[in-house]
Amino acid sequence: MALRNLSRMISKPQMTLDRVLSRYGVASRTVAREMIRAGRVRVNGRVQRDPDTWVATSNGLHANRAGQDFVQLDGQRLKPERKVYLLFYKPKGVIVSHGDPSGRKTIYDYLGHSLDADRHRVNAKAGWLSPVGRLDKDTSGLLLLTNDTEFAHVVTDPDSGVPKTYLAKVSGLMSGEAVTQLAGGVRMKRGDEARPLSVRRTEDRGKYTWLEIVLTEGKNREVRRMVEAVGFKVLKLVRIAIGPLTLAGLEVGKSRPLTPAEVAAVRKGQKSGIRSRKREEQKV
Repeated sequence: MALRNLSRMISKPQMTLDRVLSRYGVASRTVAREMIRAGRVRVNGRVQRDPDTWVATSNGLHANRAGQDFVQLDGQRLKPERKVYLLFYKPKGVIVSHGDPSGRKTIYDYLGHSLDADRHRVNAKAGWLSPVGRLDKDTSGLLLLTNDTEFAHVVTDPDSGVPKTYLAKVSGLMSGEAVTQLAGGVRMKRGDEARPLSVRRTEDRGKYTWLEIVLTEGKNREVRRMVEAVGFKVLKLVRIAIGPLTLAGLEVGKSRPLTPAEVAAVRKGQKSGIRSRKREEQKV
């Protein structure tokens, strides 16, 4: 079901104008809406200032078939940007944002690129890049950035089943019963539930337990809140993997492009995750 829904979303013949710009890697939807309202976008030769205008497309934005719309940005025909995929080792204390009013460092301070006046481009070749999901300020580890909104959806959608693996240091020695309770799922303070794919103790070091926690969903501060639900606090948290992607060979604060094989492996993992979820649902 999830694959069919995703397929329909990708091949949808019509979408709002802001989504068109985002889908083609030009800008985030927020910035795209600003660009449209500023009068920089034309549809079929006319300036269009409403970001929610529906545009007819068919695997492209060119009016080369009856009923399709022709979209221009700054007088130039809109073309899809080259797809870019970056793996970044986010340091602790850095926020996942394009900017911060308080002047705190953001992930873009570490990427070795400069943003232009539109705040949507990382550089002329890469185009706009957006983080795939979030890591809070006090969490370090693997963060993906891309201008491929379909790929981002695959990674973040819980129904896709792409696993995110975390290493957590907790405030004390956790009993086997508490680890089992976490692995079975817990109700958190806000009333929502955490249902991890797996939880295992990696080691007890001194007065602290280290856990490996694998999630396929991405609720706000989920690892921290689920550990608090069994009476502990997370003292250190690192995301060490997303699907088959790891931090191996990458220094803190550095980034590297994904290879085509890695991008394909993430997509393959998505399909495996959906099949596994269906098998679990059939057992219930």
